[in-house]
Amino acid sequence: MTQFSINTLDLPQLSAQIHRHAIGFDRLFDELGRTWANSSKAENYPPYNIIKVDENNWAIQVAVAGFGEDELDIEHKDNVLYIKGERKVKDEQEYIHRGISARTFTRTFTLNENVEVKGATVINGILAISLEHIVPEEQKPKKIAITFAK
Repeated sequence: MTQFSINTLDLPQLSAQIHRHAIGFDRLFDELGRTWANSSKAENYPPYNIIKVDENNWAIQVAVAGFGEDELDIEHKDNVLYIKGERKVKDEQEYIHRGISARTFTRTFTLNENVEVKGATVINGILAISLEHIVPEEQKPKKIAITFAK
């Protein structure tokens, strides 16, 4: 059994290899490159989960303990989901230990062009965002009639 690992991913090289067999995926590789570059700069706050609910539905869960209703903002623009948290009230308390962070953050997720944000709720300090892949009618499979000529 051969075992291998990929330490680095060379997207331009991978893109060149796939372009020999696939046509029209330029935009996909451009988006992957941008996402890959942005993720290398991203920090780990706040922690999050991505859950596949079923074939066309996902949920993003973000830990937002300590943030109030008016301190969270979600925006879906140009296939990017922006989740922002900004503390508006300065905490005047003197902490001996502060393990629950409440710093300002912006977390971004790149979404496919056919993914829609269906809703968002906060339960027990977890922001849950529901996503659904909507397949447009023109992209659904269709049967092609075959005509036999005599």
